[in-house]
Amino acid sequence: MRLGIQSYSLRKMSYKNVLETIKQLGIFYVEAYPKHFPPNDSIKEVLKLHKDLGIKIVAHGVNHMKNNEKELRNLFDFASNAELEVLTADPDEDALNLINDLAKEYNVKVAIHNHGPNHRWGSFKRINEFVNKLDYRVGMCLDLAHLVRYGENPIEAIEALSNRIHDVHLKDVDKNGNDVILGTGVVDVKGVLSKIKEMKIDIPIMIEYEPDPDNPIPGIKKSLEYLKKLGINEP
Repeated sequence: MRLGIQSYSLRKMSYKNVLETIKQLGIFYVEAYPKHFPPNDSIKEVLKLHKDLGIKIVAHGVNHMKNNEKELRNLFDFASNAELEVLTADPDEDALNLINDLAKEYNVKVAIHNHGPNHRWGSFKRINEFVNKLDYRVGMCLDLAHLVRYGENPIEAIEALSNRIHDVHLKDVDKNGNDVILGTGVVDVKGVLSKIKEMKIDIPIMIEYEPDPDNPIPGIKKSLEYLKKLGINEP
């Protein structure tokens, strides 16, 4: 389990400031929001920034994936050159076979993000129905808040998809579905993390803090304090 931050949490900062802030918070893994690190940016420059600050980029997304081989191959080239482990994705259904082939060819995992109750990939059951016919590298990015809003249980999702859970967006919501500080809402964050440990699933766990985009750091710090109480304070 590698604790990091989805850079969308700090979306109003430059990427350099994001990485400097993450380091100050004592976190050493990041999932890059595409507007922070566009695939057409200078990869060498950005990787040097990561190296200088001691922050490892393990995932990137969420990326819309259309059934277009040239566009997808460019994205997988980027993932390979940036030494990414996971591309989090919102794929078109008719692109899945091509995505499957490229995931195997490049040895890069693709994690379908469940993006809310009205989204085509809102349900973990629907994601599982599609990916269980594909290579293990094609799986799910489990967004806890969105899944709870949908009405499904994240622990059941982990049990069902197992080694196809490639990334987790660690979030909490109140009873009305509003994003809140970790540990103050209705999501069984402790149970989710315990299940991941129990099943020995080695994946990035990314705090994605959405409330108060103008001043997110206090909320992120409180979320980290909660995780520390749970014993989840590994870099």
